[in-house]
Amino acid sequence: MQAQNHHHNSHERDELLKQLTILDFMLVDIALFLNTHPDEQEAVREYEQVACEANRVRGRFESLFGPLCSFRSKNQGAEWAWSCDPWPWSREGNFSL
Repeated sequence: MQAQNHHHNSHERDELLKQLTILDFMLVDIALFLNTHPDEQEAVREYEQVACEANRVRGRFESLFGPLCSFRSKNQGAEWAWSCDPWPWSREGNFSL
């Protein structure tokens, strides 16, 4: 798994993580709105579109850099490779939006 990381630059990795952070935040925000407005079909459609895009970006990231978390790990060549990435509290695990 680590060998795959060398084939792709950190800029692409960071950009995919930024996109995913934004999309996942949007999903939480729309879901909160839907908690109080469950019949708003436009919001339901927006949620489904954003969820689809988040899944696409997540899939792209994981195909290039491995799983983002342990329960999504398929053990693709290296056991627990997800744990080799920077942790959220590490400087290199964060970025500025």
